[in-house]
Amino acid sequence: MPKNLMVTPEEVRKRATLKIDPIPLNRYRGNADEELARYGKERLLRIYYDMRTIREFESMLDAIKKQGAWEGIKYDHKGPAHLSIGQEAAAVGQALNLDVEDFIFGSHRSHGEILAKCYSAIWKLDEHRLREVMEGYLDGEILAVVDRIPHTDVKDLAENFVLYGTLAEIFARKTGFNRGLGGSMHAFFVPFGVMPNNAIVGGSADIAVGAALYKRINRRPGIVIANIGDGSTGCGPVWEAMMLASMDQYRRLWPEEIGGAPPMLFNFFNNFYAMGGQTLGETMGYQVLARIGAGVNPENMHAERVDGYNPLAVADAIARKKELLLAGRGPVLLDTVTYRFSGHSPSDASSYRTEDEVKRWEKVDPLKGYADYLVKHGIAAPEDLRELDERVRQKLIPVVKLATDDEVSPRVPGTFIESVMFSNDKVDRFDDREPEVLQSLEENPRVKSIRRKERFGLDAEGKPLPKTKVFQLRDAIFEALVHRFLEDPTMAAWGEENRDWGGAFGVYRGLTELLPYHRLFNAPISEGAIVGAGVGYAICGGRAVVELMYCDFMGRAGDEIFNQMAKWQAMSAGLLRMPLVVRVSVGNKYGAQHSQEWSSLVAHIPGLKVMFPATPYDAKGMMNLALRGTDPVIFFESQLLYDVGEYFVPGGVPEGYYEIPEGQPALRKEGRDLTIATVGASLYKAMEAASVLESRFGVSAEVFDLRFIVPLDLEPIVESVKKTGRLLLVSEAVERGSYLHTIASKVQDLAFEYLDAPVVVIGSRNWITPAAEMESLFFPQVEWILDAVDERFFPLDGYTPLGMHAPEEVMRRYREGV
Repeated sequence: MPKNLMVTPEEVRKRATLKIDPIPLNRYRGNADEELARYGKERLLRIYYDMRTIREFESMLDAIKKQGAWEGIKYDHKGPAHLSIGQEAAAVGQALNLDVEDFIFGSHRSHGEILAKCYSAIWKLDEHRLREVMEGYLDGEILAVVDRIPHTDVKDLAENFVLYGTLAEIFARKTGFNRGLGGSMHAFFVPFGVMPNNAIVGGSADIAVGAALYKRINRRPGIVIANIGDGSTGCGPVWEAMMLASMDQYRRLWPEEIGGAPPMLFNFFNNFYAMGGQTLGETMGYQVLARIGAGVNPENMHAERVDGYNPLAVADAIARKKELLLAGRGPVLLDTVTYRFSGHSPSDASSYRTEDEVKRWEKVDPLKGYADYLVKHGIAAPEDLRELDERVRQKLIPVVKLATDDEVSPRVPGTFIESVMFSNDKVDRFDDREPEVLQSLEENPRVKSIRRKERFGLDAEGKPLPKTKVFQLRDAIFEALVHRFLEDPTMAAWGEENRDWGGAFGVYRGLTELLPYHRLFNAPISEGAIVGAGVGYAICGGRAVVELMYCDFMGRAGDEIFNQMAKWQAMSAGLLRMPLVVRVSVGNKYGAQHSQEWSSLVAHIPGLKVMFPATPYDAKGMMNLALRGTDPVIFFESQLLYDVGEYFVPGGVPEGYYEIPEGQPALRKEGRDLTIATVGASLYKAMEAASVLESRFGVSAEVFDLRFIVPLDLEPIVESVKKTGRLLLVSEAVERGSYLHTIASKVQDLAFEYLDAPVVVIGSRNWITPAAEMESLFFPQVEWILDAVDERFFPLDGYTPLGMHAPEEVMRRYREGV
């Protein structure tokens, strides 16, 4: 907590009444003369054209899904198509006053938003820039296809480009915007400010906040909009995102020149249904969604309800709110009223709503209503609009033909999907500007303290030095972080208690003095938003380091870890990178909800790199590796090891920069009779057990510290097993479902003929983690390793086994689920 912000009892105990400012509802009152003067006749007509394009595009998808054909073009689309028929005015009105550098993130129902934002960009960009974008995107492959369609000029060609790129993506084609790997629910086109759309309800909210943080921290132009549905108001990450976007520190603690709060607009497309649940009157209690803003900050998030059936009302609201956001006065909440005529998806018969309700909304169809407006005010004649209708239909026909042609629009092979799971790039800095710091390293108190420490943990006689005099694992991580903060001006870090306190385990101590507030800051206790904002920050081209105080709290950020940071590089076909490191401490002594080791969970999720150093030398080298890479990394740190010194590398931890080769296990001790491989703090128990095996029983154990979980080079382990004939794997993850079983299975596949016994896995017991006083019953102990050797490999002379690995005991535990 910052010491300069005092909380006084006199103030907070004062008797008063809190007054909430009014929230406007549907305040827009159009004036045709003013609108004509503001937008001009051509632009007002263009609004209708864009709305009609979206309606025709989605009606085509609806026909293909339900009838297998449209305009005589047959196609069997196996994927989803969540349609927004009826919501066109909200999408087009939103895009009208946005520029290319303004970002929109959407939901699973975002075809209309994609087309509207792209068409708005086409309107605003000159032909040279449009040609440049099309020629450069995917090496011009999309352009090569759409160039076949007759067109009048570059802007007409660009419309075909957008229609085809979007449709080809929906149909999983190699020439889709994202090589078909995003599909209907995840399509996007970054060059025009259309950022990733999200299949998870509300999933864009915290990611968009990260994008807004990127713009503010790095002084980039534009605002960021999260288009999320009214159903997402029931989602925790959406509330977390609003809390993160609304923090007082942006105005009270961040440097004034940063510009205030992140330019973040939460736009709830309120069609009153969350799939089949009706938010109005059934699943929510707010009655008017805009009311939510009053619970977030004194400005009510500048919330208002907007008539989303009038594109000009939406355009007016966006223009006004954009001005607020650019002035640093955000965030903003819009309750944009709209309605979908279609069901949740083509398979939804809308049995949860009455035919009368749908017909009432159809009577005020936004296309019809806007067409009437154009005719009434002499902006267009009915025949002009019919001509535009036909023009849209004719434009779409060749696009659909090309997007359904397997020869013209093939699909990527599996080898391509494999190639984009990780970027494997190395980037020292994502911007050339000078990194912002508050002091030199020579002045930093933590750096001065570290320079007085011994960088190797043993004295001349091989005995451990006092911990207070030794360079510790927490110091190693600190040094790696400092190096990248001073190298990459985009790097920012946030989490719980990061600033002033120095992090719960002292890793960040010293960074408060070194870094300005916007590069290192405390976040709310909102683990989902902490990670989700990191995803958005990284997507935009910045480097983020976020911290989860305990491994157990990964459950609070499950979607952001499993469905967001892990997926976007691959779903973008490698167009996006994810330079995001999530630091996760693995606890002990705090019981069942704070002392779990969940590396196996993230190892199971494709798209994540997973690291778990056990020594200071590795901690620094692996963090250096993670912070120079462009892939998402879960970086585990054992609380048991934060204060250990370096005992394995002679000379200790180098002061300069170095990296650990990715995926390479470390050989900690050579041996001939069996191989022990460990993850995390279990290395030290294994080394102790190896010493006992050698001194008491004459058994020579070779010990590996795996260090990396994903990726992991198995060859050194396999080669060791070929020599020793036996493999024992140890970690503090509970044994059932441990990733060590995957390693065991692979080694048995690869070295079966060399094994003299089955591979043995030792993990923590399949219980809750007990209190600190009983942890020796739960976490792997030296005796457990000796027991495994005696019972599964060869008898140890004079050793009395515990019986933990006897077949009947193993079967009992599994039979009882423990």
